[in-house]
Amino acid sequence: MSTYHHGHLREALVAAAVELGREKGPDGIVIREVARRTGVSHNAAYRHFADRDELLREVATYGMDQLSATMLKRVRRVRVTDPVERARRRLREVGKAYVEYALAEPGLFAVAFYPVTLPDLSGPYQLLTDALDECLEAGFMSAEKRPGAELPCWAGVHGFSLLYGSGPMRDVPRRQRDADLAQLLDRIEDSLRA
Repeated sequence: MSTYHHGHLREALVAAAVELGREKGPDGIVIREVARRTGVSHNAAYRHFADRDELLREVATYGMDQLSATMLKRVRRVRVTDPVERARRRLREVGKAYVEYALAEPGLFAVAFYPVTLPDLSGPYQLLTDALDECLEAGFMSAEKRPGAELPCWAGVHGFSLLYGSGPMRDVPRRQRDADLAQLLDRIEDSLRA
């Protein structure tokens, strides 16, 4: 059971809900259990959240923020100076980071894409958009291929994350999974290349 400082109950409730989401996914986030872990009555929790959906949305936002941070960290590690190669590698790192987060945090990833919670996707989506725009500006991608390129890129890594995270490919050894991800990213690159 965690404790909280007076005046910070909402933050403590969200922190407990994040841990439940991390452990059990969206079905594990129950206001009574969040309140119990925080050391308050469930009535106290309801003073801060109208319903479970509102609490789930808070956890989803946290998850998306963490996904964005993971993506940004990987993008910033790309240090090559050639503009085309830098753009190509940054796009790959966006995809790798997405899968990395989904596999490392399956519970929070599931909360983030739970039907009632779908939060603002602007962070991860903007990072993908920026990477694609950089590919266009550097000449890696032609202008004709740029419109709508976010959808196949996102769908590819999201589908991969589900297949290898909780789906039928979940038991594939890491080495094979990494090779499969590299192949997927190669195919995405091939479809975008000018």
